[in-house]
Amino acid sequence: MVMTTSIDRAGRAVRPARRVAGGHTRVLAAGTGASVALVVLAVLGLVLGDFPVPVERIPSILTGGGEQIERTVVVDWRLTRVVAAVAVGAMLGVAGALFQTVTRNPLASPDVLGLSSGAFSGMLLTLVLVSASWQALVAGSLVGGLVTALAIQLLASRDGLQGFRIIVVGIGVSAMLASMNTWLLLQVELETAMFASAWGAGSLNGVAAAPLAGALTAGIPMAVGAFFLVPRMRQLELGDDLAAATGARPNVVRALALLAGVGLVSAATTVAGPVAFVALAAPQVARRLTRTPSLPLGLSALLGGVILLASDLVAQHVLPTPLPVGVVTVSVGGVYLLSVIVLEVRRRA
Repeated sequence: MVMTTSIDRAGRAVRPARRVAGGHTRVLAAGTGASVALVVLAVLGLVLGDFPVPVERIPSILTGGGEQIERTVVVDWRLTRVVAAVAVGAMLGVAGALFQTVTRNPLASPDVLGLSSGAFSGMLLTLVLVSASWQALVAGSLVGGLVTALAIQLLASRDGLQGFRIIVVGIGVSAMLASMNTWLLLQVELETAMFASAWGAGSLNGVAAAPLAGALTAGIPMAVGAFFLVPRMRQLELGDDLAAATGARPNVVRALALLAGVGLVSAATTVAGPVAFVALAAPQVARRLTRTPSLPLGLSALLGGVILLASDLVAQHVLPTPLPVGVVTVSVGGVYLLSVIVLEVRRRA
């Protein structure tokens, strides 16, 4: 590609053409690769299992053909789980990108800040005190996430919100909520405690279509709203003064972005529980693939789906004993978090 050079008003040479074109090319290539990987993983999720189904029969089964047992296994069980993994991963990826953009810190994610624990606490309280219906659990998760976000904001808002302070306060709030969740589990019946404990580890086992539909109904509008906020969030990267001078309202944009992020995390938690590290890793992987200064929301969503779906396949079919998907994401995410911390320390040094 020919690189063009122009002169700005101050007489400085600038070369935007190649930089912009190269950035768009990398974003397109990364998005295409992530989409292909997602399709391949989805097909594997439909064919693998104790009842194997040939790949060539999948289109016929999805369009209503095949035997009854095949439709039950592929459509009712496996397809629901695959869609849930992609949807939950995408919501967590977008939420992580929102939090990391607002706080300007690569370590900011819903699980680190305690929002996932808050949403899970809301679900637990609803399960114990109100009802086990998916409508009540979705509402309880949303309320729990919002109350946790409000508490973190109040505790961290001295002299204005700062990324590092939010993370430290969030870690403390997360620890307190984890203790409260453990206490709640000790107070309920054994069957309820076992169900909630498995859910609390982050699991897609037994996911049903109705809760998934409810979570998508709550999460899709928030995801759409987050994408509408992207231009304003790009203005915030210039600094509050320049952002305000160009027409943005920094405090309002941050509040809306955080609200959308909390809603997405809460909706995802109602389906799979508090799945760790997907929201932390997906935006940073997207940024490294595209080498852009901003976190791409669309690619973060795709990579979130890829990470969670791949982790679920490993949890189901690779490990000697099937485990909740959260166990795999915690194991991989711990290594990723350590690498991020080491790189951040080296960069500051």
